[in-house]
Amino acid sequence: MNNHNRILLKNVSKIFPAPSGTVTALQDISVEIKENEFFCIVGPSGCGKTTLLRILAGLSEASAGSITIATTQKDRPVNSMVFQEQSIFPWMTVLDNVGYGLRMRGIPKKERDQIAKRYIEMIGLTRFTNSYPSQLSGGMKQRVSVARAFANDPEILLMDEPFAALDEQNRIILQEELLRIWETTQKTTVFITHSLDEAICLSDRILIMTANPGTVKEIITVDLPRPRDIIAIRTTAEYNQIFQTVWSMLREEVLKRNE
Repeated sequence: MNNHNRILLKNVSKIFPAPSGTVTALQDISVEIKENEFFCIVGPSGCGKTTLLRILAGLSEASAGSITIATTQKDRPVNSMVFQEQSIFPWMTVLDNVGYGLRMRGIPKKERDQIAKRYIEMIGLTRFTNSYPSQLSGGMKQRVSVARAFANDPEILLMDEPFAALDEQNRIILQEELLRIWETTQKTTVFITHSLDEAICLSDRILIMTANPGTVKEIITVDLPRPRDIIAIRTTAEYNQIFQTVWSMLREEVLKRNE
């Protein structure tokens, strides 16, 4: 992990209008996310995790505070986002879906097909290159979404619970595929999840958010070696210690939300 900051959030707040006045979704969030870092966010339901990610993506504006994203190449998009539900186009083949962002950037067809095929191979769908989404399982469709995000070569990758709708078997497979691609690209990634196990298996650091209004409760370093075998690390004492630390902090916030 590089020590240079890629994303800097300073006193970020978000306030929404409500029938009875206003609702504060996020309050004074200050975080530094490093270049090449895999950064996970966990917190109770309704704490503003997705709101924070949408602000980072430019899909929503902060009510207060500042966000700085260090960019290195003007010809690259600032971010690509992978949503919880797969969002690929049903009328496009796998090849055209993965290459869609490149097409929007004006990359010539021959070059974008070469790039798309490389990422299709990385996600293990080469024999489905010319297939349509209707011919794919849910897990395969989400693989296509992940490949499209990486293929577009953004400055940062934003992922909003991308594996939440999958069964456990497909979730593990997708986690392994994501880690393998991430190890190759070292893309700065901000990843939201409700799964503590997923956060520990994937991340360099975990931001634990408080119950509404969402703010920073703690940031935990995941000091586990890479590359990771996500099955093997679950059996280690280090994994269990991190899990207990994160859960004890998160449990406090879940109980507060339920009061």
